[in-house]
Amino acid sequence: MSCILGIVTVFCAPLPAEAKASKAAANAKPVTDGTSDPAIPYDVTLTPTKQADLDAAIAASSQLKSLQTSHTVGAYALAGRIRSDYDRINSALESQGYYAGSVKISVKVGARTVDGKDPSLPDILKALGKNQKVAITISATLGPRFSLGNVVLTTPPQQPPTVAVPAPTATAVKGSAAKTPVAKTSAQTPLGKASSDGKSVPTPPSAAAGAATSEQAIAQAQPVSLLPEERKAFGLSSGQPAVAADVLAAQNSLLNQLQEEGYATASVSPPLAYLKPQTHTLDIVFRVSRGPKVVIGPISMTGLVHTKQRYLMNRLELKEGELYRPSRIEAARQDLASTGVFASVQVRNTPPIITLPPSRTLMPGILQAMPIEFGFKEAKRRTLSAQVGYSTDLGGRVGVSWTHHNLLGNAEQLRLTALVTGLGGSAQQGLGYDVYADFMKPDFLSKGQNLSVRLEGIRQLLYSYHQTAIIGRAGLNRHVGKYWNVSGGVMGEQEQIKQFGDTRSYFIIAAPLNATFDNTQLSNPIDPATHGVRASLSVTPSESLENGSSFFTLLSAQVSTYFDLKHLGISRPGRSVIAVRGIVGSVQGASTYQIPPDQRLYAGGPATVRGFRYQGVGPQYGKTKYGIGGTSMDAGSVEFRQRLPMNLGFAGFVDAGQVGTGSRPGQGTLRVGYGGGVRYFTPIGPIRVDVALPMNRPAYGDKWELYFGLGETF
Repeated sequence: MSCILGIVTVFCAPLPAEAKASKAAANAKPVTDGTSDPAIPYDVTLTPTKQADLDAAIAASSQLKSLQTSHTVGAYALAGRIRSDYDRINSALESQGYYAGSVKISVKVGARTVDGKDPSLPDILKALGKNQKVAITISATLGPRFSLGNVVLTTPPQQPPTVAVPAPTATAVKGSAAKTPVAKTSAQTPLGKASSDGKSVPTPPSAAAGAATSEQAIAQAQPVSLLPEERKAFGLSSGQPAVAADVLAAQNSLLNQLQEEGYATASVSPPLAYLKPQTHTLDIVFRVSRGPKVVIGPISMTGLVHTKQRYLMNRLELKEGELYRPSRIEAARQDLASTGVFASVQVRNTPPIITLPPSRTLMPGILQAMPIEFGFKEAKRRTLSAQVGYSTDLGGRVGVSWTHHNLLGNAEQLRLTALVTGLGGSAQQGLGYDVYADFMKPDFLSKGQNLSVRLEGIRQLLYSYHQTAIIGRAGLNRHVGKYWNVSGGVMGEQEQIKQFGDTRSYFIIAAPLNATFDNTQLSNPIDPATHGVRASLSVTPSESLENGSSFFTLLSAQVSTYFDLKHLGISRPGRSVIAVRGIVGSVQGASTYQIPPDQRLYAGGPATVRGFRYQGVGPQYGKTKYGIGGTSMDAGSVEFRQRLPMNLGFAGFVDAGQVGTGSRPGQGTLRVGYGGGVRYFTPIGPIRVDVALPMNRPAYGDKWELYFGLGETF
């Protein structure tokens, strides 16, 4: 039996906002209105409109619904809450284009049903008997859905309006799309309602813009024509449903497109909306100002203390004189933040716009430039962490790591680690150690190319072999494209190995080459993948120079892919996933006993075949549990993963693999393991507990295995 339990570090993350809200609601004590009126409990029923988006907007807008369990109030306050819900829910209707809709609220008090607008409602509620509950039903009559009428873009008015009133802005409706300000051109009272957050809705555009109709608003300024890409980004056209979210999204999309074209000071006003009940349409007027097209001006940096500005400027792909584009600027900000030495990185425009000499612009004919500034807050340069781990086969380990994150001012990282290993364990014969120093220099010789150096001393007393070694390695790692990563380097190892009573010394030099591909697009590598492919290929030519010289090459490849059952229409996205993994390895140029034992191939455990102990798959020494190792290996896994409510999940899997003494994979005795486990999903990744059993257990093999871990096995 093997049990793996490891703790490297502890992360504390805030609860998601939704979790906080639900937890607060569950633990909240009823809050009264502070008067002498006794609190009146009530139940709210929302009559469905059969439109999911609208039903969600109504539920989020209703204070009767959201406050019924956490804030009970007395008779008069409850009557006021009922009256205010008329406006709130009507605002939700209008946000979806139902400007001719109506709201009905029925209040059942005992055997009597009263309209929510009845003036006598407070007295009726006050006369309610003790411990009696009120039943409230909210229903909405939609009426015709309004569509967009004229959608016009103009320049800002050249003459100020005669009435100096602040310009209107859109006010968010809690839990639903923001509502577009509307001026009603009929004799109805202009809009002047309270939003769901208790703030007043702005004055209608008729007063704000000095135009009572869309025709007057259009006549105040000059029309604006959009280029094809701008029109595509804007996306609004006459005849489509008058949904507030779509109108406001068009404003933002057009502004983003203009700024991406270099108009750094472009502006698109909040929409002026004019309701026409006779035709069930809504006219929309936007005020658009492009401003000058500019390039990026001088780039400055502030807040640097220990980090060298020259390093950051060399890393920065943003250049003075290139076209001003917010997406490029944001990508540059994120890239600087990824160096790992800053707590925060901000970027902002620093007007006024300046004029560049023709020699400094990269865009012929564009000389006006917007200066920008990056502001930095440096993180702590030194950290100390502890490592604790345990497995029943490899035993326990404890240690500490000290890390300097900005050693020479160019984001260089130095990590010193000391571990004590082999604290018990069925695969260990005594205490060992692992001491190493890692140095990493980013952007070595070119951007995106990192230099890594490690010096390591290791001692481990496994049943398969005892090893004492000093290892030195150095290499370059480089990102290629969006998904590829390649690395290459050199390694030297001086070691002494004892296996089955025979002690030998080896000096090995190697040149490992690696390539990896990953298009799962996960920001957190511990999160379970639900789609895409991960693949790696490694080629390591090696020469053993002591105790007989031999040249050999280690070849290995691994690929895993993930299929979401949502594509079959039988599951929601990310809930049911089939994961498949394949591994092959081969040693070319030498036989098993011509290469050092630690360079041979082994299988068994969560990295290859679950249900078998570490190094428990492959040739064994006599009829013992001591692994010899081999020169070929192949393994495969199929796993079904299912998410459940309450952050729970489960998995079932089958693994198979073999290790042979030839150089061609597919040789040896095939071992099969199967099992399942549970998952608990945390903000930093799933906690995994798996139980695996061998289908064809070898002599002296374990009857079952138990694995604990953070994240999925692949």
